[in-house]
Amino acid sequence: MQSLYEWDFKGRNDDLLPEILEHTIKEFGTGLDEPEFIIQLVKGTLEHIEEIDRIIERAAPQWPIDQIAMVDRNVLRLGLYELMWGDRAAVPPKVAINEAIELAKSFGGESSGRFINGVLGTVYKEMGEPGKDDAPARNGQEEVQEQVS
Repeated sequence: MQSLYEWDFKGRNDDLLPEILEHTIKEFGTGLDEPEFIIQLVKGTLEHIEEIDRIIERAAPQWPIDQIAMVDRNVLRLGLYELMWGDRAAVPPKVAINEAIELAKSFGGESSGRFINGVLGTVYKEMGEPGKDDAPARNGQEEVQEQVS
């Protein structure tokens, strides 16, 4: 999320992406076994950014993409990427939603968590709620069902 935020803040300059990723991994990824995961998430999100932004605009029509707070916008982008194109075996849809909500609560404004939950919950339902009937994992996935419902 920090890499996407910085990329967006610096004018969406793709030439700065390698430097941004290097800084993010060095600053926030200390001890991370697989920094490739960060790179894959950011690059995957940016590869689908136009489609992701259209999905956000459709799911939250009262909020034009450029009027959504930058933190919320990039949490949504990352969450939608994981929800739609991510490895569902590694990160089930409800876990992706929960992680996005927690990022929004930690870094966004007072109502960011509810906003992220509303948008991602809408998209999840439109997708047919993939993985809904899977047994909840031990990592708090039970909470997500309450938040998404």
